[in-house]
Amino acid sequence: MAQQHLDPTDPTAGAVAGDALAGYLRAQATEFLRALRLHRETGGGTGNGSSGSEESVDAARALRRSARRISASLHTFRPLLDTDWSEAIRPELAWLSGTLAMEHAYAARLERLLLALHRLSGATVLPAQAGTTDVGGAGAGGSAGAVAGSRPDVTASTRADVAAGSRAAGAAPVPPKAAPGTAGPSAHPAPTPERGNLTVGAAKAGALLDRQLTLARTRAHSTALQALGSSRFHAVADNIAVLASEVPLTPAATTADLRPLAAAAEERLTDAVAALPLVTAGHPYNAEALIHGLSPDPAPHPQDAPWHQVRLLLRLHRYAREVLHGDDSPVDVRLLAAGQALNRHRDASEAAAAAAQAARTPRIAPATAYALGVLHADQRHEVEAARFAFQQSWQMQTAGKTVGTP
Repeated sequence: MAQQHLDPTDPTAGAVAGDALAGYLRAQATEFLRALRLHRETGGGTGNGSSGSEESVDAARALRRSARRISASLHTFRPLLDTDWSEAIRPELAWLSGTLAMEHAYAARLERLLLALHRLSGATVLPAQAGTTDVGGAGAGGSAGAVAGSRPDVTASTRADVAAGSRAAGAAPVPPKAAPGTAGPSAHPAPTPERGNLTVGAAKAGALLDRQLTLARTRAHSTALQALGSSRFHAVADNIAVLASEVPLTPAATTADLRPLAAAAEERLTDAVAALPLVTAGHPYNAEALIHGLSPDPAPHPQDAPWHQVRLLLRLHRYAREVLHGDDSPVDVRLLAAGQALNRHRDASEAAAAAAQAARTPRIAPATAYALGVLHADQRHEVEAARFAFQQSWQMQTAGKTVGTP
């Protein structure tokens, strides 16, 4: 049975005092310090399996998670906090979260693009992803990196297949001739052989993407390690340590109601969603995401920016709900599905940009450029599918969609 929870826009609901904000910030600061201690104890890696242990990866993820929540709460409820302190630490938390996220983002992007190359080439599903990863077409909007994070075993296996495809491209076996006197198709034709090898263009495109994104990931790893050892990061950690014991609230914050500020965050989200072309997004295969696909401008698609902004506002709204409800924060199925669709939208948009950037590499073979163009179009179709999924989830009826946190 669905449980009833506070609605920030419900005037009849009880007030939520500033003590709830103080408790939430202390809890997130404690989680940050716990993740930092675990991160140091496990070697301090920031990326995936090849750069650190699984515990270190989880610790880095927990650091980003708590930093995002603290920064979002300082933004949403800033009238109730010391202005100088909150305005000083909020950009630092955004810097830390973004720096720690870059290595994982590059690894997930490479995995996504290599899996798409295999799918577009008709290659067999990799054993490591069989039964666990949906790599369907644009209608599925599947992204391995968006749901389960980057998996080094899948990426390594994909790279090996790319290399094998590069060596064996064009070496498909010639079917044997029929024996004399046996003209015509047999009663039991042999099954069609799997196209397990990539074409020359796809294999070279995969190798080019591997080089570029692996280099970017290595640089992001070095940047993250430098950031974690910098005086700037230690100043952030010191501020979080103080926050874990003392929250700098304004004198009026203890008796203030948090619901109006949370409602304002929800209103900003609603206004931003209203500005999106949801009518167009509600029509499958509308090809809107492919507009300007041949533009020479290397800047990201301008039509993606409003969707990225909605993703950020949706996150602020979710975190504001966590502040209001505390440990009993409800799971809104509509918000969860919308957030997942917007995550897929971002991943596909960035992957398409990476494919387009690789296609601008000077002196690449026409077959390689063609494969990258097909890959770019495929990811823009994924963008379109993610917009359709968001439109469908946002239009869901909210009645009966809110359940208690398990």
